[in-house]
Amino acid sequence: MRRGRDESEDERADRMWTELIQEVRVAQMGVQILFGFLLTVVFTPKYAELSDTDQTIYIVTVVLGACATGALIGPVSLHRLVSGRRIKAHAVRWASRLTLLGLLLLLATTSCSLLLILRVATHDGFVPYLVTGVVCWYLLCWFGLPMWARHRHTTR
Repeated sequence: MRRGRDESEDERADRMWTELIQEVRVAQMGVQILFGFLLTVVFTPKYAELSDTDQTIYIVTVVLGACATGALIGPVSLHRLVSGRRIKAHAVRWASRLTLLGLLLLLATTSCSLLLILRVATHDGFVPYLVTGVVCWYLLCWFGLPMWARHRHTTR
């Protein structure tokens, strides 16, 4: 018994592309808001008061945010540059990889942002543990549960 959709390879690529772009829109919005906020921090009076360590965390965070933004916007550029070349199935695979990379970079950006904010706000030794807990939560929500569902509900 055949399971799944009755669609051609081109129809499948079109459907997967549409689904991917919807997913990317959500992630793009988050990374662009976070990145925009990060860009303003250096122009505040508080920035000059940060320790060297906190300024390094900030710089790393901004670079990670820039990389995440690039990876999550990449699928749009990829589609535009290869559109009409009859390679949509390949473009979907590359766009999917860029999106996954963008999510990993967004995870790193968000984690570093949280680390910096909590270090500045509390100066307490529990900050790394709190950030680790949040990172574990992100990993569970973004990767653990989807991988579990994929393993549990995918037929061979």
